[in-house]
Amino acid sequence: MAKAKTSFFCQSCGAQASKWLGKCPTCGEWNTFVEEVIQIEAADRKQFSPSNKAAVPIKLDQIIAIAEPRIDTHNNELNRVLGGGLVPGSVVLVGGEPGIGKSTLMLQVALTIHDLKILYVSGEESDQQIRMRAERIGQIHTDCYILTETATQNIFRQIETLKPDIVIIDSIQTLQTDLIDASAGSISQIRECAGEMQRFAKQTNTPVILIGHITKEGSLAGPKVLEHMVDAVLQFEGDRNYGYRILRSIKNRFGSTSELGIYEMMSTGLREISCPSEVLINHHHEQFSGVAIASTIEGIRPMLIETQALVSTAVYGTPQRSATGFDLRRLNMLLAVLEKRCGFRLGSKDVFLNIAGGIRVDDPAIDLAVICSILSSGEDISIPLKTCFAAEVGLSGEIRPVNRIEQRLAEAEKMGFEQLYISKHNTHNIKSQGIEIIKVNKIEEVFSKLFG
Repeated sequence: MAKAKTSFFCQSCGAQASKWLGKCPTCGEWNTFVEEVIQIEAADRKQFSPSNKAAVPIKLDQIIAIAEPRIDTHNNELNRVLGGGLVPGSVVLVGGEPGIGKSTLMLQVALTIHDLKILYVSGEESDQQIRMRAERIGQIHTDCYILTETATQNIFRQIETLKPDIVIIDSIQTLQTDLIDASAGSISQIRECAGEMQRFAKQTNTPVILIGHITKEGSLAGPKVLEHMVDAVLQFEGDRNYGYRILRSIKNRFGSTSELGIYEMMSTGLREISCPSEVLINHHHEQFSGVAIASTIEGIRPMLIETQALVSTAVYGTPQRSATGFDLRRLNMLLAVLEKRCGFRLGSKDVFLNIAGGIRVDDPAIDLAVICSILSSGEDISIPLKTCFAAEVGLSGEIRPVNRIEQRLAEAEKMGFEQLYISKHNTHNIKSQGIEIIKVNKIEEVFSKLFG
């Protein structure tokens, strides 16, 4: 019998080495290298292969372009993030923290597609647990098949018998193949199992959805090559203290990576949020200082978010700077602009910033709302309830224009706002009958118009 070939892998980043190393040269972690078998005897190599036909090179102009329609998941938020639905033959990786709702989302998708045969492979839960979850969701039908198995050879044997239209794997870290003599969840096992699923998807034109775990740093567990092998990587995130969940597209070969899906976790499953502005804004009737509404855009969807700031005298020697849902470095830059260009003395103040709803926003168009919320809290003067902002702030204190101002204006008008502050350099001929457009050039102008 041939000797098994082994190698050493870093359990943190997946780096490979021929011998054991105390410190990983790639990620710098200590004592993370583990020896794993990467090749066993050739006689034992059995994997899924529906055809033994070898591939031959074809000229590009000889390839017949077939326009295959996308598969509707009957989940509008998931369809938006995927770019219009599942592409036949694609491999989608869904990652997220434990308990965030990945399995609930995928089971909900499997139960709502009634016209296709779905195979849900679970390596973490039993049949009874999945049945209980399906009853809690309130949707049970006969087109969804449940398979509790972790061996890939047995899974492919059942796939050949059932011939499903969509395969869901929960999760890729629990699968184990006979080609690798290593424990489930190891670097080599994840890479080989994902490779087998990718070959199956491409050869049979069957979409495969993989659920993946993440590490404590927030990245997907397993080797980095896992993200390169799949066609789309979706990140399911959210705060446990909030009921809202965000589905982001990190990589998508068939659509945009700037799309966003919003859900609300309920006792009956995940509810789609079709109008996020209604849930991200607190419809309070009292005016509070430090609150400003920003008009932002995620992907193709405009929405209004609430920025909350608290400015107080620093009790200790060093003032604190804290931001939730916003880049802390950009907050420090905006505070420096207020200090240097506008004369507001915030160097001895504690500044806390929060994006309400538990979401994270990277759109620079919320800069003006952040500035106004900080000034409102610092002066303890509230901003009118029906006022919102959509502009970027430059290092010299100027108000810079933002793109797609018409969509931001339409969203603010739909939500009943009466004033919208934008840059005067937005040269578009904006026409609006139900909302007043206030164009400003400097932060001083905004301060004088808001607070007199």
